[in-house]
Amino acid sequence: MNRTRLRRMTRAGFTLIELLVVMIILAVLAAAVIPRVLNRTEEAKVSRAQSDIDSIKTALDHYKVDNGDYPTTDQGLEALRTMPQSDPIPKHWSGPYIKQYMDPWQNPYGYMSPGEHDPDYDIWSNGADGQQGGEGKNADIVSWETQETK
Repeated sequence: MNRTRLRRMTRAGFTLIELLVVMIILAVLAAAVIPRVLNRTEEAKVSRAQSDIDSIKTALDHYKVDNGDYPTTDQGLEALRTMPQSDPIPKHWSGPYIKQYMDPWQNPYGYMSPGEHDPDYDIWSNGADGQQGGEGKNADIVSWETQETK
């Protein structure tokens, strides 16, 4: 009976070659999956930026209802967080209208009122590189273009 028990114990574990084969398979799978997951992260950031711009547009509309006009370019999107102290000082500011105005890449959203593309205002993010223009993940996300026109 001791021999039988000894045989079971020696066969109970994995060999070094079996472990190496499993590790190689896992490495191949990781090499195939990780780039796809990272690409999805960038897609999610672009989607979040588009959603943020829609939220900022809603906050700007609330600001206009309360105060009669949109914040000036000089007042910027900060006017949605703290009451502006420069002219025109809003008479019925009831904010904050938004919590923050940083894009997913931790850069502030751009704002101009009146806008060059929209008579009321333009809002944009310069994408992952923080520079105007670009393609792919570095492309600008803007308020005046819809997904259908891109």
